Amino acid sequence: MKTRVLLTATLLLLGLGLAVGLRALGTPAAAEDNGYDNIAVLMRAMQLIRQDYVDEKKTNYRALTYAAIKGMFNSLDPHSRFMEPSELQGMEDDTRSEFGGIGITVTTRDGLLTVVSPMEDTPGFRAGLLPGDQIVKINGAATEQMELSSAIDRLRGAAGQKVTLTILRPGTRQIKDYTIERAVIKVTSVKDARLLDAKLTGEAKIGYVRITQFNEPTAGELSAKLDALETQGMQALILDLRNNPGGILEGAVDVCGQFVGPNTMVVSTEGRVPSAKKIYKTSPDAKRRPRYPMAILINGGSASAAEIVAGALRDLKRAILVGETSFGKGSVQSVIELQDGAGVRLTTARYYTPGKQVIHEKGIAPSIRATMTSQQESQLMLQRREGGLDEADKKQLAGFRDTQLERAADALKGVILYASAGK
Repeated sequence: MKTRVLLTATLLLLGLGLAVGLRALGTPAAAEDNGYDNIAVLMRAMQLIRQDYVDEKKTNYRALTYAAIKGMFNSLDPHSRFMEPSELQGMEDDTRSEFGGIGITVTTRDGLLTVVSPMEDTPGFRAGLLPGDQIVKINGAATEQMELSSAIDRLRGAAGQKVTLTILRPGTRQIKDYTIERAVIKVTSVKDARLLDAKLTGEAKIGYVRITQFNEPTAGELSAKLDALETQGMQALILDLRNNPGGILEGAVDVCGQFVGPNTMVVSTEGRVPSAKKIYKTSPDAKRRPRYPMAILINGGSASAAEIVAGALRDLKRAILVGETSFGKGSVQSVIELQDGAGVRLTTARYYTPGKQVIHEKGIAPSIRATMTSQQESQLMLQRREGGLDEADKKQLAGFRDTQLERAADALKGVILYASAGK
């Protein structure tokens, strides 16, 4: 019986192959998108490898199947990928509050492994890596043909281990090696809440808060900081999202709820299937705050959840944006576990701002454009470094002006002055 079944299957496959040939001669367009025809091609290629390839160790079914799936996902976009069981487990580890590494978010852009943003107070941040830096090599291995998942695996490692990155900085075309010691990454999301110095703001009381990334506690931490600033008489607020690589969507929605009130739609998603269409609103319990003027600072390192917040508050006429166009990572990835413990991370939808503007690959454009040189960006990173500065650091910071912050403060001073004149 088993032999008969096998023969029947073989005859069916041969018949299918004949049908493929006939259809290819008659209607190539139809054959091109026919699932059965193309699965037959895939199976034939696998059969030839299993039968004739010189190195038998590379021809087991799982290895060939995984390689074929990885090839399919590599043809889609940088954010979709196939994960073997160990990779899926590693991704789940990364979503926890602490993880080992050098503290940078990376993606592939124009085929090049690119730093989206280094996380503050991490080894990558302290080493001086900047958004937009291109990682040419990892421990001497060229990244040009390297899969994103493989690059991430090479960047990971136990705390205390070192990794050497060869970095090309597009702004200067300088190539430099950075040897960085991995550490357990702990990130504080809300920082530097204060009223800006009167030298910058004059008589206006302008608050400043910086969000480094979006986690579950971010909105609660921000709320406490805003309460304190409002108690001090804050008249306007600058929210700094520069070099914020994103985080969890719920954290971004809850942060929006601090400024636009309850039950307000701040972002939506749309994909090919109806289930991908979703609307995200602020909590019905969102705290109502005074509608003071706001400016949000963004740059090329502002990505994902940071772009959602910037785009929402702009479209809802709640804030002006100052700085440079954001990174442009506005797609939804669904993680699905497969039967054998492997998984896929598949882009299933795109994010849209309340004004129906797409974020993905376009970014969020500022209302007031204010650029920084590579030197100024390095100085900004140095200024944010915690733990004290040595004399060389202080010398490098001499004369530094945060021109983007200054532009935002000037804009808000104008709004406050105009509002006062109308009273």
